[in-house]
Amino acid sequence: MAFSLSDEHDAIRDAVREFGENEIKPVAEEYDREGKYPIELRKKAAEYDFVAPGIPIEYGGAGMDKISSTIVTEELWRADPGIGSAVGSAGFGTNMILEFGDEWMKEEWLPKVANGETASCSMISEPAHGSNVAGIETVAEKDGDGYVLNGNKMWITNGTVADVGVLMAKTSPDEGHRGITAFLVEMDTDGISTEKIDNKLGIRASDLAEVVVDDVRVPEENVIGEVDKGFYQLMEFFAAGRTSVASQAVGAAQGALDAAIDYAGEREQFGQKIKEFQAIEHKLAEMATRVEAARSLTYRAATEVEQNNQDIAAQFSSMAKLFASEIAVEVADEGIQVHGGSGYVTDYPAERYYRDARITKIYEGTSEIQKNIIADQLL
Repeated sequence: MAFSLSDEHDAIRDAVREFGENEIKPVAEEYDREGKYPIELRKKAAEYDFVAPGIPIEYGGAGMDKISSTIVTEELWRADPGIGSAVGSAGFGTNMILEFGDEWMKEEWLPKVANGETASCSMISEPAHGSNVAGIETVAEKDGDGYVLNGNKMWITNGTVADVGVLMAKTSPDEGHRGITAFLVEMDTDGISTEKIDNKLGIRASDLAEVVVDDVRVPEENVIGEVDKGFYQLMEFFAAGRTSVASQAVGAAQGALDAAIDYAGEREQFGQKIKEFQAIEHKLAEMATRVEAARSLTYRAATEVEQNNQDIAAQFSSMAKLFASEIAVEVADEGIQVHGGSGYVTDYPAERYYRDARITKIYEGTSEIQKNIIADQLL
């Protein structure tokens, strides 16, 4: 049940935090304002193994354990959630390739993601199907020695910047979740078109897109794992994915807390720093306690994922995702309150943390979905 951090974990945290302070924070407001994808920062982060850190060493990654990867994500989001999301999500879909893909897939694509050369994406959600993965309508029809894919994917992270993606499609449309297959798809394949989604509330530096798949032909060798087993393969990564979002939320909450502490030490009212008022002291104390509670639950979930305790990991990852995302929004809200009017303008990062934190309650399963999962485990 217990987890502990090693000297190596502490060293990783120090390294990511230094990267965040020196490379991310100085440009965070600019990238948010312009909605610009930080490709050069992604490449620079890869030099320190901060992109897809869980990719094994033999495929060019750092081979970090889940706690280490959790720390990397947390610290990137602490520096700035938008850029942190862009850098941290560059390996979306690589877990499916690593676990179920053929060797040629791993050798061709994992090193390119790990070294920052490219990003990957995971194409699951659709305009009418978000949390309901079993309801996807994208189809893959067998045609000779390959498949022809048709469908519409929505809310796809890295949709316009990725060179490769994992796409989920129905190979047996009448079988519900029992008829889904995962495909490796190169994003420049004829028939794939992408359109960037710009009008986002937060994490604006992270690329988000709609992907249209129109008579896209892929060879049979591009099936990842087994035909009609894609949903079951995907389920193996739910706990890891939700733990990652929990770590994002912890990072956003910590960043909001840091900003509030800094501001409280600078702002003066009635002849003294506002940090000297008990009302502010109590706010900061409550914020810090909530952040630490969320962090502890998230690390517990990461430990269960690392130890492959599947049922326990499923429960605790949902608990961590639910709790940390709720706390992130609460703490970011209180951070604006500490800033007062200054928290409502872009001159300070408080409003950005508030906007960015909100997404953690939605993707990788909404808070309501997490409650369903937790209740199912309990009952």
